Amino acid sequence: MDKLLIANRGEIAVRIARTCKELGIRTVAVHSSADEDALHVRVCDEAVCIGSPAPSESYLRGEVLLEAAVRSGADGVHPGYGFLSENSGFAQMVIDAGLTWVGPPPKAIAVMGSKSRARDLAVELGVPVLPGSTEPTLEAARSIGFPLLVKAVSGGGGRGMRIVREEAGFEEACDAASREAQSAFGDGALMLERYLERPRHVEIQVFGDQHGGHVHLYERECSIQRRHQKVVEEHPSTVLDETLREEMGAAAVRLSKAMNYVGAGTVEFLVGPDGGFYFLEMNTRLQVEHPVTEAIAGVDLVAWQLAIAEGAPLPEVGPRRGAAIEVRVYAEDPDAGYAPRTGVVLDFHQGRHPGVRIDSGVATGSDVSVHYDPMLAKVIAEGDDRDQARRRLIRALEDLSLLGVGTNIDHLLRILRHPAYAAGELHTGFLEDHAQDLSPGDDQERVRWAMLGCAARMLAEPRALLPGIPKGWRNSRWRDPSLYLGGVELTWRGSGDGWLMALDGTSYQVQLVSQEGPAMRLSVDGLTRQMRVVEAEGAWFVHVLRGSVSVSRDDPWPAPQEEVAPGACKAPMPGKVLTVAVETGQSVAEGDLMAVLEAMKTEHRLLAPRDGIVSVVRVQPGDQVDAGTVLVALQEE
Repeated sequence: MDKLLIANRGEIAVRIARTCKELGIRTVAVHSSADEDALHVRVCDEAVCIGSPAPSESYLRGEVLLEAAVRSGADGVHPGYGFLSENSGFAQMVIDAGLTWVGPPPKAIAVMGSKSRARDLAVELGVPVLPGSTEPTLEAARSIGFPLLVKAVSGGGGRGMRIVREEAGFEEACDAASREAQSAFGDGALMLERYLERPRHVEIQVFGDQHGGHVHLYERECSIQRRHQKVVEEHPSTVLDETLREEMGAAAVRLSKAMNYVGAGTVEFLVGPDGGFYFLEMNTRLQVEHPVTEAIAGVDLVAWQLAIAEGAPLPEVGPRRGAAIEVRVYAEDPDAGYAPRTGVVLDFHQGRHPGVRIDSGVATGSDVSVHYDPMLAKVIAEGDDRDQARRRLIRALEDLSLLGVGTNIDHLLRILRHPAYAAGELHTGFLEDHAQDLSPGDDQERVRWAMLGCAARMLAEPRALLPGIPKGWRNSRWRDPSLYLGGVELTWRGSGDGWLMALDGTSYQVQLVSQEGPAMRLSVDGLTRQMRVVEAEGAWFVHVLRGSVSVSRDDPWPAPQEEVAPGACKAPMPGKVLTVAVETGQSVAEGDLMAVLEAMKTEHRLLAPRDGIVSVVRVQPGDQVDAGTVLVALQEE
């Protein structure tokens, strides 16, 4: 291949482009109108606009992607993961056009990309499976027994999956899972499977070539999940011994051989508390967590994909080495039900740490919109053993400045520091079981440093009301100048080369040691720390030791705001209203469904926060709303 079209966006498109540059292959990016200045567009040699922001009108349009490849002169197409990466029809279109398809044969995608057909093949090959059905009916659900899992036949990434614990919620779960799957993958078909409580999620990386060669490159454990979507991935799995590792690897290769598989694939298993393992699905593409395997096997899996697509035989697989852990950094609020967050990345800065790699789909200035998956970056650390990798990963996350949009970085740090995680006591319900321990703490030291840093930054760049007024001037001899930050009063007076600041009744000697762009060094009572500070729309975003803080500067004359009765149902993020489940005058109880909002490829059920009567419904299905918009107002009975 001389020129490769990357039929994707974000972090994976950037990742593929990096390997292509190392191999001397030119790259073509595709982008929607919302992604015109996205990072993946900037790192590629050429770019083609393929439509409007909605994925169904851009990244999911195979004929438009193929037209972009032909128009740009690309002789190969890499689908990345997500979107059309597991669409056999798109793969066939590329092959029929005479282009090199960097992926498995369409037949393998059709069989293994369908969870139901993949399950049938596993049964035929003697690979253990959980009880299930390809008929998503109530009768089938009763025969399997509850709890069970409703899941999309196509796609992956946790989209279109719902746990159903009792018969009463079955129909609603099927409707929601089907809608979500249709939106994400263009296929709303569902299947049912027995839900295994507290399993481990372990997957095997496989590769096949065009000459009948098949190998596996060991396992990755992905048991830390939220909403069936992986958050932390690692090698080695703490649940596998060498015997079980060999058995699972052999089962994965058996499936690969049966399909005459070519390229990268991942066979996923659940490991029960009794040590038994069960086939879950096969993802016929590169995985988000592939850097874990690259770290422990010492290979570039994208380079393997490109070489195998051109007909090269499989390289030799060396012994595994050490340990590696990857975490996914999302634009979301874990403390608000993992609600996605949008905004502009005002500062993206990573320090240099041994054994650490960061794959990012954003940079300073990137817009994080409501249209796409909220994953911003992946941070991967390797070490001689699991604990060294874990400690390196913690340090790298502490040092990562990603300001302007809310992220889950603090949540990731709490997971990695948790004693149960450090001990390797993992299962898919880890986050729920340890929810109280993983809730945010009261980090007053971080907030204090952030507020003092914001004040110092502001005072170092004074905005005088009148010419000639000296720095630190005040019009009252009895009172120091002040401002309110986040509802807390901060006062100051000049003192030597800095200021004597008082915050919440405590005084601090503060000096701005240095400043260059967002980076600054601040001394507080003789202790100097590095910080990063950016300001936007009346708020400061600060990265300090061990994490980030946003600080609002309170307006002394705030504009009047609309009064909303307590208990109103508000949109937690920008999105599209899919369903309004109530009407004016209706009585509702706490926890009743009020509306369904779609944002960042996921459905969000908005529930009544208390008992009451619906006083007004302000939206209807199809409306686009901003964060904070009142959808339904309640009044007391």
